[in-house]
Amino acid sequence: MLSPPGVMVSVNDHMMHVYTEGFGLQTLVFLSGAGTSAPVLDFKALYSKLSVQHRIAVVEKAGYGFSEAADVSRDIDMMLEETRAALNRAGQRPPYILFPHSMSGVEAVYWAQKYPDEVRAIIGLDPAIPEVYEKYPLPSKLMLNVVTLGARIGITRFFPAIADSSAAIQENQLSPHDEELYRALFYRNTQTSNMNEEIRMIKANAKKAAEQGVPDVPMYFFISNGEELPVENWQADLAMYSEALKNGKYLIIEGGHYLHNTNTEQIAEESAKFIAEL
Repeated sequence: MLSPPGVMVSVNDHMMHVYTEGFGLQTLVFLSGAGTSAPVLDFKALYSKLSVQHRIAVVEKAGYGFSEAADVSRDIDMMLEETRAALNRAGQRPPYILFPHSMSGVEAVYWAQKYPDEVRAIIGLDPAIPEVYEKYPLPSKLMLNVVTLGARIGITRFFPAIADSSAAIQENQLSPHDEELYRALFYRNTQTSNMNEEIRMIKANAKKAAEQGVPDVPMYFFISNGEELPVENWQADLAMYSEALKNGKYLIIEGGHYLHNTNTEQIAEESAKFIAEL
């Protein structure tokens, strides 16, 4: 039995995991990218540096980390309301500074559009913006189902190198205990049904967010080289989005998509300075 380090809260008749640590006037909320099996461990290197001065919260969506998989829609409104409810039931209150990685960038933007008083700023960790999904090549339903089936019957356990290829492990960001926990969550959570549904819904969700325009909140994007992503002009598109903001900035980091594990110190320092200036 895997023991969650945070609190389990009931949302829409399923249990969600929210991990918090640190103290401070600002609450930083970390939102994982699609398919990240263990968000609370994936973000650990970064939030451990920021929790010295701030309150941090990691919300694990349905089918991620210690949260239960559930038969719930992955429409962006449903996901956002579940995230908000989970934070509330874990004792956290807005406004928040959002730290979205990858696909969660769309949810963060939508959150700032729909509830502007709840979002003080967005600090994007190679975050997707709604417009990139206009050219995003969705994997076939068959491919997603095959991967899910393979994970459910335990095939991934025969390939431990896949789990060990994660940036958090490759960059030696985790203790031996946390590495074992990461592997256990990876074997349990590889391409869950909720992850599949998120991917199937992403174009519709991105379209809904794009139709709301650009939110008027401060944003700081840390942008990778985009080489690991199936989207052309990733770096240029995110930079252009940032440049068009009234209070936006970005930093190009010539590294991979999980840059919060490869460039942790740099991102922590830059984030702390940005937050201090808000």
